[in-house]
Amino acid sequence: MISLAAAGGVALVELGMALTPGPNMIHLASRAITQGRRAGLVSLGGTAVGFLCYLLAAAAGLSALFAAVPLAYTVVKLAGAAYLAYLAWGMLRPGGRSPFAPARDLPPVSDARLFSMGLLTNLLNPKIALLYAALLPQFMDSQAGPGWAQLLQLGGVQIVVGVSVNAAVMLAAARISGFLAARPRVMTAQRFASGGLLGVFALRTALSRTPVST
Repeated sequence: MISLAAAGGVALVELGMALTPGPNMIHLASRAITQGRRAGLVSLGGTAVGFLCYLLAAAAGLSALFAAVPLAYTVVKLAGAAYLAYLAWGMLRPGGRSPFAPARDLPPVSDARLFSMGLLTNLLNPKIALLYAALLPQFMDSQAGPGWAQLLQLGGVQIVVGVSVNAAVMLAAARISGFLAARPRVMTAQRFASGGLLGVFALRTALSRTPVST
């Protein structure tokens, strides 16, 4: 059984990552603004299934692979850190874009396509791959039971927080977009806060330790 500290740590990490700009946030916000909240909810369903796919892959032995082959973990870790740093720069550089100013001219699509797009956006999101491959193992404890069981519990915490935050952002996307568009200084502050947090995660990831064996 994972500790409350581990669960809280994962919740805080996921909260920070879910609130920073990324493919999931941009996709869900864009769909909700373009096609309405129902379309956003259907897309969110695909996003949730994507989280579950990553969780099952991790529990099936992803962290064991990295523990057995430290070089593979190091490569993924550094690649993930570089990606997070790239996202941070995209927010902090002059002319950076906020996810709450998404394109409004997306063509309407069917529910099936909305769901599949949400799923694929999440599965192809390096930030989520990084979370399961390099960050969750940091909260595992060799004394807290089987690694796969810990990953299922930690992943469950991540999914609850991630889906909840994405749902809140999606449901409020139109209102947030309008609020920030009318307040350029607040939009700028949001960009810098998000970019700074991404930079912190990039540094943390680059310096993370090798995960414990499952």
